[in-house]
Amino acid sequence: MAFGRFLCFTLLVVSLGFTINQRVAAQDAQTSTALPGQSGGQAGQNDAGAAAKTSAVFADTAAKESAAPAESGVPAAQSSSPAQLRIGGGDLLNISVYGLPDFAQDVRVNSSGDAYLPLIGYVQLAGLTTDQAQAVIENRLREGEFVKSPHVTVFLKEYVNQSTTVTGEVNRPGVYPMLGSRRLLEVLANAGGLTTRAGKTVTITHRDHPEEPVKVTLPADLTKSPKDNIEIFPGDTVVVNRAGVVYVVGEVARPSGLVMDNYEKMTVMQAIALVGGTTSVAAMNNAKLIRTTASGRQEQELPLKKILYAKQADIDLKPDDIIFVPGSFGKKAAKRSVDSVIAVTQGLALYHP
Repeated sequence: MAFGRFLCFTLLVVSLGFTINQRVAAQDAQTSTALPGQSGGQAGQNDAGAAAKTSAVFADTAAKESAAPAESGVPAAQSSSPAQLRIGGGDLLNISVYGLPDFAQDVRVNSSGDAYLPLIGYVQLAGLTTDQAQAVIENRLREGEFVKSPHVTVFLKEYVNQSTTVTGEVNRPGVYPMLGSRRLLEVLANAGGLTTRAGKTVTITHRDHPEEPVKVTLPADLTKSPKDNIEIFPGDTVVVNRAGVVYVVGEVARPSGLVMDNYEKMTVMQAIALVGGTTSVAAMNNAKLIRTTASGRQEQELPLKKILYAKQADIDLKPDDIIFVPGSFGKKAAKRSVDSVIAVTQGLALYHP
């Protein structure tokens, strides 16, 4: 009996120990399983937080970029926003005063630049921006003691004269819509750029000061000369002046037209040198100079050989002069008619020295 009781007690202790070991192992397994999950969750939260911060940074950067003025050849204060549009004759304005519904109306600006408004009569608004027009009307209402503290709103409903005329030596002359101001380089580019006959002088007539045209000498590269890339406003007229051209035809290496930029000085020998000189069969003593005068075209002898050997002074050329160098293979070539020589110049390529 004693032995049986001892055996039962021993089995009970072993079973209890085994149960305890199983429970401890189970708890360890749960703990080891939970830890990776918690670690992954925390890492996910950290990644989400970092992504949120990154998105916030990009959003802030985008907001700053959108708020900043765009980089262009036109300063921010000269952009084409509606607030910078200039009122002109024929434009339709909507004008209202806060607290005075009877004052609100659409007004057409007349050709003199005036608009007729209730209480204050005619007001000169041409050349002003909408903000400036609002200030003028508010002052008139305040000075006339019609409204103590007026708040005026001016809205430009129709733009009639918001365009610029570009003509002269450009590839596509015409009238171009232009809301707000632009720079000369952009205006010329819109008109297709300059022709081969274009000189270096551009004349700008501002709508507000037609009696004071501005002349600009174009540099070789407008982008490198900001002071010459002046501001052009709606209503202005831009004229690219034509350069003088001297034609050299006949027995020369490269018959062509030579552009005289800004009508600068050019002599006969300079012109002959620029076209590569005369050919071996040129009759230099029979050359002709055909010049356009008030009475028409005149032909005169041009002793190239004497000028070349300094036996006669060089001759200054004028725009539209034609130098004809005949060949020495007969009198017929030397007596070539003026009309046929002029016809030859029509198809010549122009050359800028």
